[in-house]
Amino acid sequence: MWVSKPIYESLPYFYLLVGAISLAASMYLHHWYWPTICFSVGLFCLVAGLVVLLKRRDSREHDRRAKNDHEI
Repeated sequence: MWVSKPIYESLPYFYLLVGAISLAASMYLHHWYWPTICFSVGLFCLVAGLVVLLKRRDSREHDRRAKNDHEI
């Protein structure tokens, strides 16, 4: 699936935002299993956002080093 660059670049931040909102909601909801559901979704989204950010950073750093090594 192809998405535009601005959307692609903002996805990890969207994951982090959804995770933070979901974790905050888990503190205020007291009906049925919603606190557990919100906590699980929030934790998953935070971890997913961090993983994507770190993977992209490492990949870009590797590509930058490879390009500099190739030019020498």
